[in-house]
Amino acid sequence: MEQRIEKIKQQLQAQSYKLTSQREAIVRILLQNEKDHLSAEEVFMLVREVEPDIGLATVYRTLELLTELKILHKMNFGDGVARYDLHTENSEHHHHHLVCVKCGAVDEIMDDMLGPIEQKVEKEYHFKILDHRLVFHGTCYRCTGLPKPDHLI
Repeated sequence: MEQRIEKIKQQLQAQSYKLTSQREAIVRILLQNEKDHLSAEEVFMLVREVEPDIGLATVYRTLELLTELKILHKMNFGDGVARYDLHTENSEHHHHHLVCVKCGAVDEIMDDMLGPIEQKVEKEYHFKILDHRLVFHGTCYRCTGLPKPDHLI
């Protein structure tokens, strides 16, 4: 975790920002809950346990700053709530998500299955792809009673 915090600190410094204690507390909460795709309100509730004086506006501003700097990805899974996901290290593209329409669970797919499609789009449409996102909506293994797939995080 400390290495990732140091890397984020360097990314902030490269853009003339500081990793203040409040920003660091927010980053730590995001790292500790990386699989949960937290909303700003959820981050706020968790960070108040370690930084009781932090305000919701500070959390929102920090999340927006980290999104602008491409440290976070801001996502919406169709429920009207913005959620945040840390940029995956050593990954050319953002991972993909499975969103259950019954229970609301969000699972991640780390495999980038869109490589051939990207190549086709770039070639046929003369469009240089920088990134992509893919969200599947359906019914998860939990709701269908099937066992958890081995390759899910």
